[in-house]
Amino acid sequence: MAKSKTSSSKKWWKEQIIYQIYPRSFFDSDGDGIGDLKGIIEKLDYIKSLGVTAVWVNPFYASPNDDNGYDISDYRKIMDEFGNMDDFNEMIKGFHDRDIKFVMDLVVNHTSDEHEWFKQSRSSRYNLYRDYYHWWPAENGKPNYRFSYFDEKGDAWKYDAHTDAYYLHYFSAKQPDLNWENPEVRREIYDIMHFWVKKGVDGFRLDAFQFISKDTSFPPFPKGYQNNVVDVIKHHGMGPTLHDHIREMNKEVLSKYEVFAVSEGVGSSFEDAHSLVDEDRNELQMVYHFEGVEVGNGLDDPHTLADFKQVHSKWEASFKDNGWISIFLANHDVPRMVSRFGNDSDEFRVASSKMLNTFLLTMRGTPYCYFGDELGMKNIYFQHISEYQDIAAKNGYKKALSEGRDMKKFMQNLSFYSRDNSRTPMQWDNSEHAGFSSDLPWIAVNQDYKEVNVAAQETCPDSVLNHFRQLTSLRTNNPVLIYGTYQQVDKDNPEVYAYSRTLDSQVWLVLLSFVETDSIFQLPDNMQSFEIQGNNYSELRINDGRAKLKAYQAVVLSQKG
Repeated sequence: MAKSKTSSSKKWWKEQIIYQIYPRSFFDSDGDGIGDLKGIIEKLDYIKSLGVTAVWVNPFYASPNDDNGYDISDYRKIMDEFGNMDDFNEMIKGFHDRDIKFVMDLVVNHTSDEHEWFKQSRSSRYNLYRDYYHWWPAENGKPNYRFSYFDEKGDAWKYDAHTDAYYLHYFSAKQPDLNWENPEVRREIYDIMHFWVKKGVDGFRLDAFQFISKDTSFPPFPKGYQNNVVDVIKHHGMGPTLHDHIREMNKEVLSKYEVFAVSEGVGSSFEDAHSLVDEDRNELQMVYHFEGVEVGNGLDDPHTLADFKQVHSKWEASFKDNGWISIFLANHDVPRMVSRFGNDSDEFRVASSKMLNTFLLTMRGTPYCYFGDELGMKNIYFQHISEYQDIAAKNGYKKALSEGRDMKKFMQNLSFYSRDNSRTPMQWDNSEHAGFSSDLPWIAVNQDYKEVNVAAQETCPDSVLNHFRQLTSLRTNNPVLIYGTYQQVDKDNPEVYAYSRTLDSQVWLVLLSFVETDSIFQLPDNMQSFEIQGNNYSELRINDGRAKLKAYQAVVLSQKG
C-alpha cells in the first residue's frame, strides 16, 4: 500500500478528547430510575470541568429497548424515557455553548422490528418496503447459516409465518438487518443524517458498520468456518459493496458539512481498516477497532502486558503514515477499564485507574474516555443471572444451557466480562442510589459508591477525578501528545510499558507500571535530564539514571535542554 504523510496533517477531530455517556446510567432528572437527556443537561458543567472536548452519547432514539436503544423504531423521535426533542435541542446547545462537540450514535445496520419500515415489510411479500430488509422465501429451503450475536441459538435467520419467509438479524431477532443494496434504504439513511447534522450534530459513531453490506445470495461459508471473532468478522463483515456505500455516504452527507464519522469495527485486517479511513479513499475519518479490548481469551487465558503492548503498538505502526485510529479501553460493550486492565482491589484501584487514564491521554490517536472511568469505577460482578439486564447475558445464558456447557465457568466469565459491568449508574455522591436517582435505578448501583463518587473526589486534590483533569489539560496544551510520533522504549520489559512521543524538537517519555510491586526502569540517554509533566504519585525516585517506579505508577517526562 502506497503511503503518504497524511496522518500528521492537522484535523480538528484528531484533537478531540471524547467522553462517552451511556444515557440510561448517567443521571436521572425525573426520578423514574432511568437516566435521561435532562440529566445530561444538569451535568453539563461537570462534563466541561473534565476538560473533554467532545461527547458521544449512546442511542436515545425511540425504541422498545430490546437492546437498550440499539433497536430503533423511529430515527427522528426521542425515546420517551429520555425526554423529547426540546430536551435534545437544549442539550446540544448546552454542549456547543461550552465548546464541546456532539457525536451521535448512528445505528443503521438494523432497526427495531417495531419500526414502521419493518411492520410494512413483513406485512406482505409485495409491500413497497419488502426490500428494505433481507428476506428469504421458505419455499427455497432454509437459507445458509449466518451467525447472530444475541440469538439464543446463535442463528441470524428468523422464520416469520405471516409471509412464510425468513428475515435476517445479525443481532437480536427484534433487530432485523436493513438491506443496504436497496438505494431507497440508503436515501432514507442519508436523509436521517442530514436531519441530525442540521440540528447541530458534529460527528457520527457508525454502529456495527462493517456489517451493512451483504452478499444477498447468502452462499454457504467455507469448510472449517467457526463462530469465533476472526471468522465472524471475516465472513460477515466488509461485504462486497461496503466501500461503494460509504463513498456514496461521504458524497451525499459527510463531505457537505464539517463533521466526521468513525466506524465501529474495521474488518479483519489492517488493509480493511485503511480502506475505510485513508484520506485518499474519501470514505470515513477514523477507525474504532476492538483488538485492544479483546486481548486475552477469558479468565482461563488472561492477557499479558506483552499482549497489551503488542496490540496497541502494531495498530499505531500501521497508521503512523496514513489514516487515524481511536484509543479506548472501555465502552458500553466491555467491562470496566480498571477491572479489565488494571487492579480494582481497594489497595490499587486508584493508582491503576490513574495509570490507565495516563495511557489513554498520552497515546497517539483520538482518546475515547468512558463515563465513570474518570472516577475509577469498577465492575459490579453480578453473581446470579437474575441480576443481569443485558440481552447478550440473558440469551447467552440460555444458549450455554442448551449446549450443555460448564455453567459455573460460564457464570464466572460472565461476571467479569458482562456488558452490564459498564452500565451501572454513575456514582455522584454517597447518598442513596449514589445520587443517580431518587428512585430504584433500572440496574443495581455498585456498592462501593459511598467511597467512589464525584463529590468525594472533587475535594481531594490527588483523586482519580482530578488526575484525569490534569491529563486532559496536559494533552490539550501539548500537541506532542496528539501529533507526535510514537516509539516503544525497552519493549521487552515485562513490568513497564514505556514509549516516547516526539514532535519537532520535543521529546516526551511515558512510563506506565503494570505491576503491584516496585519496578526498575533504565532511563534512555536522551532522558537523563527531564521535567516531570505528569505523575500519579507525589514523587519519582531516580538513582543512577534508573527510575524506581511504585505499584502502577505512571509518569510523563519531557526532555530538558
